Amino acid sequence: MSPDARTILANRLRGQAGYCAAADSPFYAGLLEHLAVDAEAAGPTWELLGRTVDDPALQVPQLRLLGAVHRLVLAGDVPELARHYPSVGGDGDPDAAWPLVRSVLTARHDELDRAIDRPPQTNEVGRSAALIGGFLTVAAETGHPLRVLEVGSSAGLNLRFDHFSYQAGPSHVGDPTSPVRFVDVWAGRPLPFDAPLRVSSRAGCDHDPIDPTSDTGRLALLGYVWPDQDARLAILRNALDVAARVPATVEQGDARDWVAAQLVEPHPGEATVVFHSIVMQYFSPADVTEFVALLADAGARATLDAPIAWLRLEPTSTTEVTRAELRLTLWPDGQDRLLALAGFHGTPVEWRA
Repeated sequence: MSPDARTILANRLRGQAGYCAAADSPFYAGLLEHLAVDAEAAGPTWELLGRTVDDPALQVPQLRLLGAVHRLVLAGDVPELARHYPSVGGDGDPDAAWPLVRSVLTARHDELDRAIDRPPQTNEVGRSAALIGGFLTVAAETGHPLRVLEVGSSAGLNLRFDHFSYQAGPSHVGDPTSPVRFVDVWAGRPLPFDAPLRVSSRAGCDHDPIDPTSDTGRLALLGYVWPDQDARLAILRNALDVAARVPATVEQGDARDWVAAQLVEPHPGEATVVFHSIVMQYFSPADVTEFVALLADAGARATLDAPIAWLRLEPTSTTEVTRAELRLTLWPDGQDRLLALAGFHGTPVEWRA
């Protein structure tokens, strides 16, 4: 490819570096700046990421690459590099880490090249701090227990949302003994914490599900967390402990086909909630159109005794680069509304409903 293509990639890497800096990850911000310079010089960064230049930017292949390197660190495969990764007690110096990272990009080229084709699966548990408001809203307005169906579940950690603890001042919902705790992370109007929150069933689908109870699965999930974000790593580890005792089925399959099959039959006495968080960017425009159409079709068949909700936390063209919208459509009414704004990693949440 041309030098112009290398410039496009370098600019994308620098844009990601700016986002990481704004999201309080100076370690990744520094590494990404080095990756950008290396891409311009047609180094191993270009050899790995050059083929992604024409991919949609929101598919973040650079984070897939960094996540794969982080997994090598967590697995103990690159002890010299581990000295600089905060997640394993390193000094967090991206400048000192860079020469070693560059060597890994060359030495592990084939392995890292395969990892770039796998979408990031952070299974960001912090997003439950935003999603809980949507689940509470559906419970409050329908009075039914929730049948929750997640698209892009990864390991299904957010399917266990009701086994986490949420506290705002004196108000509380969820499991008060849970190691996953969200305390006073909501600004704006109060959430409906007094809603009758009950989950009757939980299931999800993913193109490539991860087993959170396996060592390999835990390592994969931890690898996608940015190494200098201790709070995110801690909450993920706690959520993995919850997953070990709370079962949730995540099937491998196409999201549209899976959701269509789940919505064929009505479920009287339950509110069916189809939800997802930071997933739509991995769908093609045609897939999005078909997905929205099948939900609208199912919604047209919904009744007060068997309502259907579509809850999603996704970025839009009108939101800031670091925030996403939490939106809810609840049938048979079919009203679509903005509930909250939240970070891509969940907190903090600005409740608008």
